[in-house]
Amino acid sequence: MEWNLCERDQFGNSYYEIETMSGSRPDITLPDKAEALLGQIYFKHKLPPINPDTRLRLSSIPEELALETLRKVYNSKVKYTLDGYINFLLSNSTGFGSPLPSPGGSPAKTPNSSGKIGCRAFQAEIAHDSETRHLKNSRREDDGASLFSSQQLALGELEFKKAFLMLNYIADKRLEEVITADEIRRMKDLPMVEYESGIWNRLGLHFCRREDRRMLLEWDCGKPHYYQCYVASDGTCRFKGPFLENTTTHLHKVLGDENVLMVKFEDVACRRDLPINSSDSYSTYKHIATNGIMIGLRRYQFFVFKDGGKEEKKKDPSTKGVKCYFVCTDSRAFNDRGKDYNFSRKSVHEVRMHFMHVHNLQTLANYMARFSLILSKTKKLEVDLTDINFDRIDDINCHVFLYTDQDGNVVFDKNGKPFIHSDGTGYISEDLARKCPMNIYKGQCTRGKHVQGNVSEFEAQEGCSQEPPLLIQFRLFYNGCAVKGTFLMNKKLPPRTIQVRPSMIKVDTDPHLSNFSSINSLEVVSTSNPPKRTKLSRNLIALLSYGEVPNDFFLDILLNTLEESKTIFYDTRAALKVALNYADMDDYNAVDMITAGIPLEEPFLKHHLSILLKTERKDLKAGKLPVAESYYLMGTVDPTGMLEKDEVCVILETGQISGDVLVYRNPGLHFGDIHILKATYVKSLEDFVGNSKYGVFFPQKGPRSLGDEIAGGDFDGDMYFVSRNPELLKYFKASKPWVSLSSTSKSISGRRPSDLSSQELEDELFNMFLATRFRSFNVIGMAADSWLAIMDRLLILGDDRAGEKVEMKKTMHQLIDIYYDALDAPKKGAKVDLPNELRADMFPHYMERDPEKSFRSTSVLGLIYDFVKSHKTEEISPSEIKKLPCFEAEQVPESLTERLKNWYENYRAEMSRALDLKIASDRNGAADEIIRRYKQEFYGSAGFEDWEKHREELYPRAIAIYNLVYDHAIRTQRVANCGFAWKVAGPVLSRFYSERTPGKTVLCSVAVLRDILGNRRI
Repeated sequence: MEWNLCERDQFGNSYYEIETMSGSRPDITLPDKAEALLGQIYFKHKLPPINPDTRLRLSSIPEELALETLRKVYNSKVKYTLDGYINFLLSNSTGFGSPLPSPGGSPAKTPNSSGKIGCRAFQAEIAHDSETRHLKNSRREDDGASLFSSQQLALGELEFKKAFLMLNYIADKRLEEVITADEIRRMKDLPMVEYESGIWNRLGLHFCRREDRRMLLEWDCGKPHYYQCYVASDGTCRFKGPFLENTTTHLHKVLGDENVLMVKFEDVACRRDLPINSSDSYSTYKHIATNGIMIGLRRYQFFVFKDGGKEEKKKDPSTKGVKCYFVCTDSRAFNDRGKDYNFSRKSVHEVRMHFMHVHNLQTLANYMARFSLILSKTKKLEVDLTDINFDRIDDINCHVFLYTDQDGNVVFDKNGKPFIHSDGTGYISEDLARKCPMNIYKGQCTRGKHVQGNVSEFEAQEGCSQEPPLLIQFRLFYNGCAVKGTFLMNKKLPPRTIQVRPSMIKVDTDPHLSNFSSINSLEVVSTSNPPKRTKLSRNLIALLSYGEVPNDFFLDILLNTLEESKTIFYDTRAALKVALNYADMDDYNAVDMITAGIPLEEPFLKHHLSILLKTERKDLKAGKLPVAESYYLMGTVDPTGMLEKDEVCVILETGQISGDVLVYRNPGLHFGDIHILKATYVKSLEDFVGNSKYGVFFPQKGPRSLGDEIAGGDFDGDMYFVSRNPELLKYFKASKPWVSLSSTSKSISGRRPSDLSSQELEDELFNMFLATRFRSFNVIGMAADSWLAIMDRLLILGDDRAGEKVEMKKTMHQLIDIYYDALDAPKKGAKVDLPNELRADMFPHYMERDPEKSFRSTSVLGLIYDFVKSHKTEEISPSEIKKLPCFEAEQVPESLTERLKNWYENYRAEMSRALDLKIASDRNGAADEIIRRYKQEFYGSAGFEDWEKHREELYPRAIAIYNLVYDHAIRTQRVANCGFAWKVAGPVLSRFYSERTPGKTVLCSVAVLRDILGNRRI
């Protein structure tokens, strides 16, 4: 980028022009009325079109002001250049480029009562310098208007996170209204801690909500930073961040955190019967997508979106689980001058092709579904892909053998594609597999959890010689192709080798782009990890009950679990068992506290145990019953070819197991989605995988993949329920597998991506985002709910209602096909509808719907719900809130306490706002997100995974937080207020307590602890 002071125009105006980051400016589109008026001006005055800088300025001001200015131009005589005259009029317009009030000269305004706070127009207005003089008719005038205000130019000299933080803290104000350029420049070289404090006191305190303050304990911790923009329905924007994250995406790694902006669009009122492309309700959002979002002097444009489904919707209900990202396409900021941007002089579509040759795909739906692979949370495998043998091997087709002495015939599905046994799984050589860390889950290294001390020095050294992961779920970007699936570790492969199959290649390389640079990377999503405590689900219980598993089996589990939980407030063993069972809720905090020797009477621990007890009752009521000798394992295909069509190989902690097993995959609905298979020992498999553990291998024999028979599963990371529970095997009677009865899937018609112009492509993709975000119809959820309602009635009906049962099963089979088709619809670009006649109109009472649409169920699920609801929970009297002596006596620096006091107050303000949300899912999701972020900030550069190495540095911080939090809890007499200290710094506090308590501490893994407590069988 270059910074040039251009020659003055005919009006004598001097202005700054900065070459864009990409070397070329994107086209700026104005509102339709403005474009029409410009056309009339060109015709009337016989002048050439205005330049991009003038368009930029017109697009960045309120539409009415732009139209008023253009009307003046139309009705005037333009003596010199059209650009100069428009800029002159804008410079002298009231409220735009007018002299600014002095800082502090007027009382600060608080955010409006509606809660909408954002920048004017659709981001930060690009205002004229407040010192602009009136236009003179002589070219010799030296002073004139700058295209950008002095404040905007000064902001462009700041480090990006400082500039973004300032925009966060001014809320809906313009820089020109609240601060001078000199003030901005005076603060630019301050360390981040001092800078944050300074601009909070100068700006944030007056214009920003306290919960939006970003007071990180460590600004330069090396963790990913995420930046967010909230767009209101009127087009105003509100910037929030930066936020720290543990994990990151391929997109962020390639472009850099500051070049990626997560954008959240407010709900809009509109008619659902109108198509997106014809509805005026979204015109403001489309205008933003076309012109981009300005962050200071940086432009961000629409790039990619992803529907994260039910799980993401729980985390962030405000977006309905749909994430949208804009990326920086050009910058006029002084601080970006000379930076090497990887995609100079490229359109947005061309930038996408550096990630993958996504233009090759058949449909737009497929285009975005595949491109969104770059948004998976992953951990990069540090290997040189140029030094790797990248082999393509064939998929293993399913065959029907008519004669034993002839080759079998390939079996095809309803769409004419071959059935395959190896869908989604390939191989990786042992040397490369050893480079992959163990226990990766959603891109984060969880490590093997140890109580009291985590991983000892001996174990850390020993870990280097452990067997590599058995299976690696990955994303591979290589020479323009995108590969998704799992790698099975294969000791037989030569070093530095990976093998992929056609079923794994989601985007293929375009041979015409052999000279087009590509971003090559191997990204790990998850590995095959030790199975956690396994629970049943409502769907699984219903299917097992249909398969003749008696009600007593489920009710016995329920009764035993309830009885065990009664003594958790008095019995350490019982408390520890419950804490272990719900360790994922608090990341083993309660386990750490109990094993550190903290008394069960400790106020927060007692309070937390009561929450765990309530959570267990809620889970039991919903059918989440713990089941013995059952596991969730990642699936793949048998590489040896030894397994028969009704056999599987299961590898657990102790190696391969033998005997019958039940195999199922959530969220299966079909009666035949539970298979009885024979777990078989395969000696030759050890030659492939050695002693690597945790996985289930399916055969490569038979007319159809067993994985596909089980709820349409494949082997790109799907987890399968595997049970060798003797009672389940004793009673369960299997049904015939699911076979789709629906017609051939039809994709949504439309032109291929390669048939569209660059602008047409962007318009279509953004329309697709709007439809996904605002018009999505939950066919999946409605079909599943209707299925369960009918299934419940089916379980209740006696044998004398055979005819009615037959009709109900027909309806259920239709719902099942619609459900499975809807699950695959997004990646296939298909549209799936749920006919009204298939929707249930009455639901069992345990689904907790409108009482007028509910019936009293006497099925096993109804019995479970009623039994838990009637089970009395012992009321625990609140404990007196007292501090543990070892924390109260410890001294910490006052400066640290003062800094953490402000940090804690900021948390309380943020959490208070979250807890005011009306919808429970919104409230819980927001609260969990806040805790996650503050925990991230507490550990900073130490990182939660490696905190043991930094515990001496973290002790003073944790103790100061503990005392601040408990002082507040004592003042308010609310034990729940103690939670922040333990939720954020729990492991550090537990370790400190253990070290200050007399007696020897021993290391114990969670697996051993479960064995000691007898938890292995639950």
